Amino acid sequence: MLDNRTKKTNATKKTGASHSSSPSSASSPGFIPPHGGYESLLAYRKSQIIYDATVRFCDRFINKRSRTHDQMVQAARSGNKNIAEGSQVSGTSKEAELKLTGVARASLEELLGDYKDYLRQHGHREWIKSDREALYVRKLGARNDETYESYRTFIETRPAETVANILICLIHQANYLLDQQIRRLEQEFLQAGGLRERMTRARLAVRAAGNQAKHTKPPSP
Repeated sequence: MLDNRTKKTNATKKTGASHSSSPSSASSPGFIPPHGGYESLLAYRKSQIIYDATVRFCDRFINKRSRTHDQMVQAARSGNKNIAEGSQVSGTSKEAELKLTGVARASLEELLGDYKDYLRQHGHREWIKSDREALYVRKLGARNDETYESYRTFIETRPAETVANILICLIHQANYLLDQQIRRLEQEFLQAGGLRERMTRARLAVRAAGNQAKHTKPPSP
């Protein structure tokens, strides 16, 4: 049973609607937009917790020689690393960012199925949204300072049924954030286009500025 001693905060969730600045995304004129800064994305931070917790879960409850152990760890890793790669590549390819974010979402969906299978095959009950434990995990997940340490005691000491249910709650949260991120990326692409279109607009703008400078140059004495 989960301990209810963690303090509640009023921090609100952010989907990471824009990439924070980083050395690779310093503002400068041109057609490559800011990119990277994936560490600030809530979906990335939550997927990192899921990855770390899945490694612990598998080491504790899944035979290390089984394919399931490797597949669950790899699915969790894919969910985390593809968010990072998609964020980094976004400066030169919105298409690749969308694709990689979609791969992350699919990997977490696969992992979600593995945890549900574990509960079913071992005769354990899956929490429903209104369960006290599920509500507690949801409240804990709303904190802006959430890290693996927020869950370490539960992940490393509670029985498999509890840990699997915690991971299911966290994956649902991450999937919700990724769904929002994918919809946002879709709208950004529709409005601004991809790299080729930005290159064309930037080149036309430079050419137009050059023509304007020619026509406004004062006559020689």
